[in-house]
Amino acid sequence: MATFLYRLGRFAFRRRNLVALVWVALLALAGVGAASASTATSSSFSIPGTEAQKAFDLLEERFPGGSADGATARVVFKAPEGEKMTSAVHKAEVEKIVDELPAGSDQIARVADPYTAKAVSRDGSTAYVSVTYKVSSMELTEETRTALEETGAEAREAGLTVEIGGDALQAAPETGATEIIGIAVAAIVLVITFGSLIAAGLPLLTALIGVGIGVSSITALASVMDLGSTTSILAMMIGLAVGIDYALFIVSRYRAELAEGREPEEAAGRAAGTAGSAVVFAGLTVVIALVGLAVVNIPMLTKMGVAAAGTVVIAVLVALTLVPAMLGFAGRRVHGKKLRARMAREQAVSADGRAAEGKPNMGTRWARFVLRRPVAVLLAGVVGLGIIAVPATQLEMGLPDDGSQPTSTTQRKAYDLLSDGFGPGFNGPLMVVVDGKGDNNAKQTAAQVTDAVEELKGVAAVTPASYNKAGDTATITVVPKDRPSSVETENLVHTIREAGGEIASDSEAKVLVTGATAMNTDFSEKMNDALLPYLALVVGLAFLLLMLVFRSVLVPLKAALGFLLSVVAALGAVVAVFQWGWLSGLFGVEQTGPVMSMMPIFMVGVVFGLAMDYEVFLVTRMREAYVHGERPGQAITTGFRHGARVVTAAAVIMMAVFAGFIGSSESMVKMIGFSLAIAVFFDAFVVRMAIVPAVLALLGNKAWWLPRWLDRLLPNVDVEGEQLRKMLEKDPSGAGPGPDSAHGPEKELVRV
Repeated sequence: MATFLYRLGRFAFRRRNLVALVWVALLALAGVGAASASTATSSSFSIPGTEAQKAFDLLEERFPGGSADGATARVVFKAPEGEKMTSAVHKAEVEKIVDELPAGSDQIARVADPYTAKAVSRDGSTAYVSVTYKVSSMELTEETRTALEETGAEAREAGLTVEIGGDALQAAPETGATEIIGIAVAAIVLVITFGSLIAAGLPLLTALIGVGIGVSSITALASVMDLGSTTSILAMMIGLAVGIDYALFIVSRYRAELAEGREPEEAAGRAAGTAGSAVVFAGLTVVIALVGLAVVNIPMLTKMGVAAAGTVVIAVLVALTLVPAMLGFAGRRVHGKKLRARMAREQAVSADGRAAEGKPNMGTRWARFVLRRPVAVLLAGVVGLGIIAVPATQLEMGLPDDGSQPTSTTQRKAYDLLSDGFGPGFNGPLMVVVDGKGDNNAKQTAAQVTDAVEELKGVAAVTPASYNKAGDTATITVVPKDRPSSVETENLVHTIREAGGEIASDSEAKVLVTGATAMNTDFSEKMNDALLPYLALVVGLAFLLLMLVFRSVLVPLKAALGFLLSVVAALGAVVAVFQWGWLSGLFGVEQTGPVMSMMPIFMVGVVFGLAMDYEVFLVTRMREAYVHGERPGQAITTGFRHGARVVTAAAVIMMAVFAGFIGSSESMVKMIGFSLAIAVFFDAFVVRMAIVPAVLALLGNKAWWLPRWLDRLLPNVDVEGEQLRKMLEKDPSGAGPGPDSAHGPEKELVRV
């Protein structure tokens, strides 16, 4: 592989105008496709196989036009102190709003009058208007949202407190500011790392081109493939992260080759052949992690993972072709003027061509420190992360609701008004669906279910059953005593299902529990059940891939165990901050609660890919030095001398990108930003920079041990460039058959 990539790099360097033109054309084509594509609405959210989803599907079938999965809103009114919402004046204001709401949007399915729907609190201080829409929240138009937000303006002038809750105000996540912050920080870090504006600009430029092609392609296909807005956000985040990383490593290797006195074209070829090989396998680990989301069996997550994986593939191709082409335009200017002058002086110092060694850099000094005290460093890293991981044993998962919104938002204010007037559970009612199509006594069964649910602990209220036109399906609304995201409400969902199952066993009816709260419960359980299979798939496949790269059993095992340690420690930090409230003021966490259900799997997928990037780039250089004759300790030092600075820069850039999301007002976005930033910190600086060299130092030559029978079975992909080195010794010009060669068999192009 190194030989093929070497020739590909030289080809891209020589034919830089053609290569750059092709990528610009692809960007323009994707941009035109995105601009001309119909606007995507929202990726349909479904959880196949869960009881809540079955109930939703049943309601769509038995209650046509009922908008079971449509957006909802609650316009909550509170009377001034000492007054009641039942007074004639306040009642007139509310009924006026009930009459005006349907005229504000043709997406509204129905509006419930609080005075006929019994939606007035017992003390008369609070009332609410229920609004049901024909479409999901992501499909609501801006005109519909604006009309809803402006509702109650006159009522406020009359002295009423009016707040609006529900998912109808849940807009698609906005992007722009955080990405700009991340790119700005990345630019600063790259300039500091390289000391050259040109070298710093190359990774940013090529990463933006790759992300532009990937995100534009997703936008162009969004309507056809039912891709939601969050899909492009994930693709942008991952694509930007790996795009900068991959270009960063190739540019860094190119500069190192130039510093050794090689011509620019040769340096570009060697950079593509060595660092490029690491890019290919690092990219494969990210693709495995993202495509592996399919094991969760949630269509939305599967589409998100596949789309993001496609962006990663584009980032790899950009790094292998466009980056060498851009290096062709830059030439030796990837080094600053001062460094170019110093290199020229050093190369002229001695007649035999040996340049004097400068003082050891920080990476070299750190590697030597670890080699002197490997046991102490290993224990400090493992014990430190282990202590931070302790809170993860108390992990509780759920989905955020309006109660987790900042207290300044109208959704949170409406949530609090409903809790005060009707009870905490009123914000997350459960819906019990009785399917009596095969039961001759459907109404009797529904009555039995109602009576049984009323007697359950944790139930605040139960509404009488309502039936469809055929009279074979009933819906019963159950109001829990506790808030929707509480453990008590989750337990109540299971208790109702057990009670309903016992009643249904004596008849032909089926009893199902659904609603947003039950759907969240099922989603959390499905994500929890999928975590171990997902971990096994991703870590297992990556283990095999890394064993192929490093031709070792212990190095991939160490990489996988180190990753698990950093992820569990990051989960521990998330639980401590967002669930327990430690340092919550520092991070702007206004409401503690369960950790978002998809967080563990999402963190595993994203962080695993980035962690393996750092592992591959750092350890591949050690493996390369070891294969070329250095002792284990020397190889570790060499790997850090060439890779530590770049890995550190890549990690700092990623941390800055993710940390930018911590300032978001959305608790879910804030949690994602914090978890990814802290996970990258733990993995890059504790695991890869401390635990990994300590373990390799203790293992010595055994680290690179591979059973002979396995060595014969595994194909030699030559990531460390040994075959490339032999080829160049025979043909120093590297002018063998390659992408631009007019002679030689074509099969030589793909020989690894």
